[in-house]
Amino acid sequence: MSNKRLDQLLKILGQLYPDPKSELVFKNDFQLIVSVVLSAQCTDKKVNEVTPALFTKFSDFRSLAKAKLSDIEEIIRPINYFKTKSKNLISLGIQIERDFEGKIPLNFKDITTLSGVGRKTANVVLGELGVDFTLPVDTHVFRVSKRLGLSKGKNPNEVEEDLRKQFPKKDWRSLHHWLIFHGRRVCAARSPKCGECALKEICPSAKAFGQTPLKTIGNSNRRKKSR
Repeated sequence: MSNKRLDQLLKILGQLYPDPKSELVFKNDFQLIVSVVLSAQCTDKKVNEVTPALFTKFSDFRSLAKAKLSDIEEIIRPINYFKTKSKNLISLGIQIERDFEGKIPLNFKDITTLSGVGRKTANVVLGELGVDFTLPVDTHVFRVSKRLGLSKGKNPNEVEEDLRKQFPKKDWRSLHHWLIFHGRRVCAARSPKCGECALKEICPSAKAFGQTPLKTIGNSNRRKKSR
């Protein structure tokens, strides 16, 4: 996209989604990182359904570190990969209590040593805490970025690099949320609402619709695996 189109994109997204913030419900740093760990390959809505009970029983890293695996599994059972995530949460609590004096390490190198915390999770947490300028790429950001022609990256890291090059740091956090919202509400993986999309005039995928099935654009990896 040209700089003019990029500015237009940001303006439209800002008008569509004037309150760009996480849809996860959390009240403090502890609840934030636990919620983000649980949200991997799971919807924010589902995470928000289980965390009230989880946070009532385990209110800080110390109590989480001492938790019984079966207790956490029972609470977060509706979450995808609940067994693995239960183990990760206990390990995360132990690590933070033992290695970081009960506080989330506020740098990328250290936070990614925690169980269940990869690049995307680390970027989300650091960005939400205002520690650094981050631009996490989840499945929605990946898909919408590809369809908009913002990146030809083959993986989240490559897409993140492309986005960082095109947009000012000050816009990264908002852009992250805007692309997520647009992916959830309009530019869905299987049935994108191109006809009612406010970005259709600047979206190359919308213009190509009818020649290439839009639902396959940005989902080539999934299509290959299904063969």
